[in-house]
Amino acid sequence: MNTNIAIFASGTGSNARKIVEYFVQHPTIHVRLICSNKASAKVLDLCKEYDISKCYFDKKFIEEGTGLLKILKDEQVDYLILAGFLWKCPDYLIAAYPNKIINIHPSLLPKYGGKGMFGHYVHEAVKENKEKESGITIHLVNEEYDKGKIIFQKKCELLENDAPDDIQKKVQVLEHQFFPPVIEQYIMQFEN
Repeated sequence: MNTNIAIFASGTGSNARKIVEYFVQHPTIHVRLICSNKASAKVLDLCKEYDISKCYFDKKFIEEGTGLLKILKDEQVDYLILAGFLWKCPDYLIAAYPNKIINIHPSLLPKYGGKGMFGHYVHEAVKENKEKESGITIHLVNEEYDKGKIIFQKKCELLENDAPDDIQKKVQVLEHQFFPPVIEQYIMQFEN
């Protein structure tokens, strides 16, 4: 039985690319759709490169809901993967995909999570607080920012002289290495 995923992203899509590449030859899990809230997001370039459907939406469209749900249904999407998607998931989407929306966060939650804590803001806070480690958290999405059930965490050691850019690079290595296989493991436990 095939399982289709949609990737939601807002930017360049380095994590989205790793996910697409990981699943391109997968026997049962397929990236069916890439959605973005930015029409100019580089992540949408993956759609042409890999023949994947794309969806761009503005704030009004995602808040209204029925249009997005119809697109997801038409594309037969089973799971939503947030890979650098900066908007909060609306409640109707969480209700339509219970325990089937997976997000990645660039810190060891519950540290440095919540509204406004994404990307460089996280790494700057980690540096400011002189943390000795950081890492990634892969978690389910619920109605609160970064409060869903944690599926996986991986740490990396930080050096005293690491700048926020250095921290970001170390964390991104973990994101690219672990996000796709963790998605696969999570889906396979329910779909087999």
